[in-house]
Formats: sequence, structure tokens, C-alpha cells
Amino acid sequence: MTPADAIVLAGGRASRMGGVDKPGLMVGGRSMLEAALAAVAGCAARVVVGPHRPGLDPDIRQVRESPPGSGPVAAIEAGLRALADSAAPLVVVLAADMPFLTGATVAELLRVAADSDAQAVFAADRSGRPQYLAGVWRRPALRAALDGLDSVVNQPMKALVPAGSVTVELDGVTDCDTEDEVRRARVRAGEPLDLAQARAALRAELTALPVHRGVLRDARGAALAEPLTAAEALPRFDVSAMDGYAVAGDGPWRLRRDIGFAGGQRPAGLRPGEAVRIATGAHVPEGTDRVVRDEFAELSPDQLLHRLPDTPLREDIRRRGEDREVGDLVASAGTPVTLALVSAAASVEVTEAAVRGPVRARIVVTGDEIRSTGPLRAGQTRDSIGPVLPDLLTACGVRTVDLVHLRDTPNGFDEVLAAADDCDLLVVVGATGRGAADQLRGALDRADATIVVPRLRMRPGGSTIVAETDSGTTVLGLPGNPFAAVATALALTPALVAARTGAQPPRPLLVPLANAAAVAAPVTRVVPARAAEGGWLGDAAVRTAHLGGLIDRDGLAVVAPGARDGDPVEILPLPR
Repeated sequence: MTPADAIVLAGGRASRMGGVDKPGLMVGGRSMLEAALAAVAGCAARVVVGPHRPGLDPDIRQVRESPPGSGPVAAIEAGLRALADSAAPLVVVLAADMPFLTGATVAELLRVAADSDAQAVFAADRSGRPQYLAGVWRRPALRAALDGLDSVVNQPMKALVPAGSVTVELDGVTDCDTEDEVRRARVRAGEPLDLAQARAALRAELTALPVHRGVLRDARGAALAEPLTAAEALPRFDVSAMDGYAVAGDGPWRLRRDIGFAGGQRPAGLRPGEAVRIATGAHVPEGTDRVVRDEFAELSPDQLLHRLPDTPLREDIRRRGEDREVGDLVASAGTPVTLALVSAAASVEVTEAAVRGPVRARIVVTGDEIRSTGPLRAGQTRDSIGPVLPDLLTACGVRTVDLVHLRDTPNGFDEVLAAADDCDLLVVVGATGRGAADQLRGALDRADATIVVPRLRMRPGGSTIVAETDSGTTVLGLPGNPFAAVATALALTPALVAARTGAQPPRPLLVPLANAAAVAAPVTRVVPARAAEGGWLGDAAVRTAHLGGLIDRDGLAVVAPGARDGDPVEILPLPR
């Protein structure tokens, strides 16, 4: 193969990512700079342009563009000058932000460059977008392109690209310019995500459910797809705020015989000096100045009403539209449909709205060793998670429509995934690991599902997987261990529901954990916890094969690595 040198651009700070050292970010167990250097390991000479990195192989030259941070063209100029003593006819130029670039990709670019007359050959991703920082140049052409610029400082790469250059569609040339792109790369590499990263991935990657018009009282678990506004004023008319007397003018007042009841006929109008008995919520008569509460009033034998001395002078009337006028905002788009929202909407004559959801789920409990009903046979275990999982999902806003048991068969998961387009969420309990009977991951690969969360950096729950099928169904693969399944479901399902319904992300419940240091582990740990005087207490030892440890517990504590006593931790409330 024609000899080649390599210039690797590792400028460091990424403005779109908050100034982090992008080439130093880890993806798949190595930094993106390490990936780039491995891809050009066969080149005659390699130079890295960017801040000095003391850990690099001493055979790798290191230089800095001038001035620092002046862009890729200036960096290429600095790199080419550092290679001035080399006679290799080809120069590979790579940015250190393509974690899946391989030596095979570079070899193909070199082959095309050697076999063509093109002055430069650039990789293109599968969408056809050229990557000008993944290419091979003929050395004289690169030198001429740089010399032809008035200045190399802050020049776009397109200013350098020669006419007649060639692009080649190749795998592995997707770059990472944003935090989301780095996160997707880590998912693709199969890296476990911590809980915050997993929740962010759900929000960013899962497809929102379609909008439909629904009756609010039947849409618990859904979220508003558009703002909900009042169709009627609240109150609709002036009403008494207290039991007492509607009065007109200054007292004392002559009490009439009629009475105003809530929902009853409005009493006739009051003249100055008159009063009428009235109940809370009743339409006050025309001419009413205020309502005198029962406890503030005294009725004389001659039916004259007096306000007791030294009692506060209050109106105690709720005026029309005091709470809501027609058209006022009741709830913004993204608000979950809860009992409170259903009630608030009904109070302003709204019973239907445009919503997404609720999420409809099918639960699949897996394993020949699991038995739901009937006597246990040798080697079998009673299903202790299937009977409670629907209620747990309901508490998270999910509506369970089906629960099935899947035996360990070669094609069982393929069939389940193929038939999953009639539900929004497929919750699979078990078969998420890498054992001989754990076949969910293989079935997802065969179905070409998009992996959103490959694994969790959490104990328990490490084998959890979340994916989305081509039909838009979310697959939530939970560990088969009962406690791990519950812990993971409570940790992820609310975020999953928010992503699918477009709801606002749920606010975490944070409390001080008095014994956090005794509970903490090298990775995030989820343990049963109970409210106690002076803070919550977590269980340091947890039996995970059953849910007995949750009896008499108030929630699950999510304890970060290195947590100290009294640190705030997230509590996942336990459904009752």
C-alpha cells in the first residue's frame, strides 16, 4: 500500500458541549482520540494537533495550531509542517471525534486514493454527507490548498477542499459534536448508562404517541397535547363563600323569610337594609354587598340581623370569574392527566381534550421455571412479580392490557416482537442477561430494533434494556429477579411514560438519607427505605429473590456512589 502519514485533530474544547475535552471522552471503553490513533496505527508517521497530552506514545508527534483554537484548517497546517521531514505521498486527516472509525475504514480511503487521480478522497456517512475531517490527501495537493489561502486561521474546511475530490460511503464515520451524539455513540457501543443518562435517553429517543381527542376522566396516565383553557367562568356567577346572610347596605338588616341554597333558585334582589339567609355556594341576590358569616351575626327577637362587635368586616363573596375567566389557561401542554386535572377541567366545563396516551402495555413473563397457577413441578418457581406488576405500572401511569407467559423457545421472542405493534409498551420480565436462555437481546437485534438503553449502571438492574421497534413499540426488558424488576420499573417507567406522552419530566422526590454511607456502593444502588425521625433510613442488606423486603417500607432510595450520611437521595414511592 502507498505510504501515508496521519494528522489527527484533537483540538480539545468543544463549545457545543460546554467546553469539555471532546477527544478525551470515553466511548466503548476508550477515548475518541485513542480510536482515531488506532485507526491510523499503520501510518508511517502520526502527529496529534491540540493541547499536549503526556500519556501518548512518544513516537507520536504533538503540535499546537497557532493561535490555539483557530480551527481545523490552522490545525492541518500545523500538522503538515510537523511532518515536513516525511516523504510519504499521502496524508490522512482525521478528527478525533469518530469513535467507530477503524483501520479498515482508513485502509479503504487509502486504497481509493492510490487507485484514483483525485487530489483528495473523503469518507461520507450512509446518508451521503461528506466528512471532510475523515479523508486522504495527496501531499502536494494539501500543501497547495493551504498555500492558496490568504490565512488559515478560522477558515471552514470547505475552503480547503479541492475541485474533483472523491467521496466514499463508509461505516464508522459518524462524528460526535453534541452531548446527544456522544450518548448515542455510547449506547451503540453497549456501554451501561447511569440512571440520569438512561432517563435522558428515553426523553430524547423514544417516539411520542399520536395525538387524539379523549374524554379526560378516561385518560388517566395521558398528557395534554395542547393547552387546556376554561370554557366557562369559575365561578359562573357570584356565590356565597360561607354559610351566613347576604346583606345590602349598612346594618342592622331586616331578615326576609326566603333562603338561598346552593343549586337552588336565586333569591330576589335585596334592597338596602335587607338580609336573606344563604348557604355556601348559593347564587347571591342582586344588590348584595357582602355575606355576614353565621358566627359573626346575631339575630334579635324582632328579626333584625346585627353584625357582632369586633368581628372582621369581610365580603365573603366569590365573584364571577374570580378563579377562571373564559379562555384562561387551566393547564399547559405536557401536563399529565391526573385526578386534579380532571376535576379542575370539569369545574370550567371541559370534559375532553387533545392528549397523548395513556401508554398501553403488554407484560411478558418469561422462563420455563416460572409458573403462575397450578402446582409447582420440580425446578419450578412461583411467579411472584407478574401478579403485582400491572398495579405497579398503573401507579406509573401505564395501562396494562395483557399479561402473558412466554416459555423458553428459540423463536418465542421473535414472535412476541412481531405481534407487539398493537401495544405501546412491551414489558418483558427476564431473559435480559447474556445467558443461554436470555434471548431478548438477540431477538431485538434480529428485529432491527433501536437500542435506547443497552444496560444500566445500577444495582440491581444492570441487565435492563430499553429499545424501540420499527413499529414504534417501546420494549422495556426488566431483570427476572423480582426486586430488581420492581426497582428498575419504578426508576425508569415514569420517564418512559413522559417520553411517550410528551409529559413534563416528573420531579424527583428528594429526602435526606440518614445512613447513606452504610448503603452506598461503587455504583448507584436502589434499596428499600422507610421514613424515620430525622430522615429516611435505607436497608443495607437486601434479599432480592422476593419482595418481602418491601413490606412495611415507604419507598426505594436511589443512593449515589460515595453518598454520605444525610445526603439527599431520590425516593421512588412504593404503590400501596
